Amino acid sequence: MAKPSYFHLIRRCLSRNPPYSLPHKPARLPTCVSETIAQSFTVGIRRQFSTSDDLTDLRDRILLLTEKPTVLVNEGELDEIRLKVSSLADDLLTAGHLVDLAEGDDLTDLATFLDSRSAASLLSLSRPGLAFVELLDRLKSRPRLAVQVFLWRLKQADAGLQLVSEEYAKVITLAGRSNKFELAKDLFSDAARRGIRSTAIYNSLMSAYLYNGLSLKAIAVFDELTRDPECNPSIVTYNILLSIYGRLLLIDKLEKVFKQIHEHPNFGPSLNTYNILIAAYLTAWMWDRMENTYEVMKSGHVNPNSFTHCLMLRGYANACYIEKMEKMYDLVKDQVNKSVPSLVRAMICAYCKSSDKDRVSKIEELIKHIPEGDYRPWLNILLIRLYAQEGLIDGMEKLISEAVNRGVRVKALGVMKSIISGYFTCDAIERLIRFVMLAENAGWRLCRSLFHCKMVMFGQLNRMEEMHNVLDEMENFQFFRTKKTFLIMYKAYSKAGRMFEAETIVGMMWKNGFLDTTHALIS
Repeated sequence: MAKPSYFHLIRRCLSRNPPYSLPHKPARLPTCVSETIAQSFTVGIRRQFSTSDDLTDLRDRILLLTEKPTVLVNEGELDEIRLKVSSLADDLLTAGHLVDLAEGDDLTDLATFLDSRSAASLLSLSRPGLAFVELLDRLKSRPRLAVQVFLWRLKQADAGLQLVSEEYAKVITLAGRSNKFELAKDLFSDAARRGIRSTAIYNSLMSAYLYNGLSLKAIAVFDELTRDPECNPSIVTYNILLSIYGRLLLIDKLEKVFKQIHEHPNFGPSLNTYNILIAAYLTAWMWDRMENTYEVMKSGHVNPNSFTHCLMLRGYANACYIEKMEKMYDLVKDQVNKSVPSLVRAMICAYCKSSDKDRVSKIEELIKHIPEGDYRPWLNILLIRLYAQEGLIDGMEKLISEAVNRGVRVKALGVMKSIISGYFTCDAIERLIRFVMLAENAGWRLCRSLFHCKMVMFGQLNRMEEMHNVLDEMENFQFFRTKKTFLIMYKAYSKAGRMFEAETIVGMMWKNGFLDTTHALIS
């Protein structure tokens, strides 16, 4: 039976404010067992890639590990175990309320539930760790639940059911994903106390720290691994280290680690190695090195996958390399259109900044692949500016109306000037008047150029009284008259042949200090 005092301590790891630490008993560890490690790399950027979009983020979490048992078993036996584990996992997920963290640290209900499903017997059906690692993998969508099940598993270990390193590696990763990095550290220490340690467990703790943004702690774990005579860093270890330096934009250190991987006698760069390297260069906006890495990858023995192509697509989009972006898009079009709207938005941004003659039609085709309800104010404003630049007033006003209805406020002077220019180019004075009223009510930024545009357009139509009334509007919004204001009025009166009013404007310019004795009369 488990010691009550010890089990109580480890259960408290799940409390919201846990004043705990697992007991540490130094032990001489055995030689590490060999292991096969499959890993997946998940990346996102907040700042560079659309303000909380996704890939939001490369900052959206990191290298996650999936440790798999190393001892091969009969395929039929493995299928039977997976079937039983899958059934147990489904039952746990359905009855998740039994282990709700809000209920505190009492795991009695969970233990009763697992005992009723003969979970302990299931774990002993195969070699140690095989069934439980599979169970943890099935529960990864609920990492906190998985961690609690592991605490029950510790009690079984104290009762004689052997623990193996793969189980610790998996649960440490899951503890990190549930934002319990302190618990991950305590589980690492508990493995050492039991005489269980492996490279996979070090990797999982590094991953847990990196997942929670604790890069320096992750590096410290790497240093500890290099000093451990029982274990050696693996390619997974170096990939996590690459992720750390890439995330911190420490490119010199990143390239130093990559060189060590190339020179290592036991392994070389993997697919994930190149993907991490490309992602780092992408984050640092180092387009040449990003491309060079991709070319080296293709010329070697590692074939790019769809994730590699998506990284390259984002890089080309951010760099506005339109032709290269379109070629890369052709390689992953179906995947991007179906499930990666952030890349669709990145491509739209690239087209908005480009001079491509067909950019509007290409953008409208891409917009079809953005899910309804996936609204981004910044993208709406970008499209408003695009339609204004292209003189597509109907489309521009539709987007303006949508922005106003959603409570979006435009404060960018460049966007406002583009809208004004759009109305001026299309000679749409009445629409401009309505827009001014709409922008005022919606709290958008008004500017002097907006009123000057109205004056010019009224002058061209010989609507002098309305042009003069704009001066009162400017005063209401505290836009003072400038030399340009008077020049607009002078040219309008002169063009209309009303020279008395034109000369009056010249006098007002003298009076306001916009002309002096050195200036010739305005022609």
